[in-house]
Amino acid sequence: EMSEMSEKSKQNVAHGLAWSYYVGYLKIVLPRVKKSMEEFSRANPNVLVCRETWKLHILVPLSCDVCDDLEKADSNIQYLTDLTEITLTRAGTKKRVYKHSLYAIRDEDNKLWHCAVEYATPLQSLYAMSQDECAAFSREDRLEQAKLFYRTLEEILKGSKECAGTYRLIVYEESGEAETHLLSREILWHLRQQHHEYTVYEGNHPHAPSTTLNSTELNLQISKSDLPQPLRSGCF
Repeated sequence: EMSEMSEKSKQNVAHGLAWSYYVGYLKIVLPRVKKSMEEFSRANPNVLVCRETWKLHILVPLSCDVCDDLEKADSNIQYLTDLTEITLTRAGTKKRVYKHSLYAIRDEDNKLWHCAVEYATPLQSLYAMSQDECAAFSREDRLEQAKLFYRTLEEILKGSKECAGTYRLIVYEESGEAETHLLSREILWHLRQQHHEYTVYEGNHPHAPSTTLNSTELNLQISKSDLPQPLRSGCF
């Protein structure tokens, strides 16, 4: 009965996507991110100057609108290079390749900040479901699921020892007006925060952009008692 209720309210969609994203991807690549950063930094000592930004920055737009080319999404973002590839045999695929791209983010003073950044790819599935009549997935459902995906993923990663200190979730909500440099501004705010958290700088700290959110600000309007519960089995 509870499973049927969860199916009808679609609450299991985001929960399942978050766990799949973690188990099938993040748990594999995140523990190896800093090693890739170290290798790049040794060859390019003047690029990744702040070790605290040696993380995978994961973009979580609540609109689920994922752009395949970050440079086209924002002209202040420039592709630099790819980090060292991770090659593993997974699910029958020999030498499956995982890699991350390094970008240069230009700020308002033309200063370049560098980081590895990519979208949370499961959001593409949520967006596609909202465009497919067969899924019966409304725009409101999509927003609710995007918030639940973020909060679920945040909780999973907080409890993961092997992924500690290897990621930065960047959740944001676009305003009604088109903003040319929204994406770069969101990324820059997080990069600056990481610099200021661990390094003493003179002057004022930058203010957070109005679109930057955290889990406490995400009003899901979902009863906690109705949330999908973790599977239980004597085998684990």
